[in-house]
Amino acid sequence: MKMQRRKIRIGDLAQRLKIDKFVIRFWEKEFEIKSQRSKGGQRFYEEKDFEKFKHIKDLLYNKKFTIAGAKQQLNNPPYSPQIIASQKTTIDSIDKEITKKIIHLKKQLIKLKKIL
Repeated sequence: MKMQRRKIRIGDLAQRLKIDKFVIRFWEKEFEIKSQRSKGGQRFYEEKDFEKFKHIKDLLYNKKFTIAGAKQQLNNPPYSPQIIASQKTTIDSIDKEITKKIIHLKKQLIKLKKIL
């Protein structure tokens, strides 16, 4: 006897993700996620679909990716050390550059204060 996978209705999926159903339908189109349909057209999802939607939500809402960026990220292995290191290096180099600019600006303000 074949075991059936647990099916999740779109309303239940939306509730678990804490988003509206129209967002799920939009992401379904944008990220080319195929839902199973009942004879009446009701959408059904599996647990792996829930995990994918959860990952998309994290990328878009928490990590502030664009749709295009999230699509690209989904094509890469999730949480790849190479990607994290790359992002961290970029952030560190930006922080150093900003720090240099702030120090330079502070010196200019001190000079200006002396002149005034």
